[in-house]
Amino acid sequence: MYIARDTFHIHFGAFKNVLPGLRAAISQNLFPVAGTKILTDFTGESYRIIIEMQFNSLAEYENMLVNGMKNPAWQAWYEGFKPHVKSSNRELLKLIEM
Repeated sequence: MYIARDTFHIHFGAFKNVLPGLRAAISQNLFPVAGTKILTDFTGESYRIIIEMQFNSLAEYENMLVNGMKNPAWQAWYEGFKPHVKSSNRELLKLIEM
């Protein structure tokens, strides 16, 4: 099992503009992975939006990326999201079953 964590560092004051777009993306199923989590910072670095998704395999993750980014609705949403982002990073984590 793998967790993909995309962290977006948002411009100061832009959160109020980003949140409605994230809600719209979720309602349009633009993050199609069941259990997708949208998080924001409570402590640590400020002005972060974190999107976490869980995958059974790296192939499943790659398939989601390839097919998801082809979706015209996702492309349109992302074009509106990008101006609010200063920087971003992605982590792929392997979940250790205990």
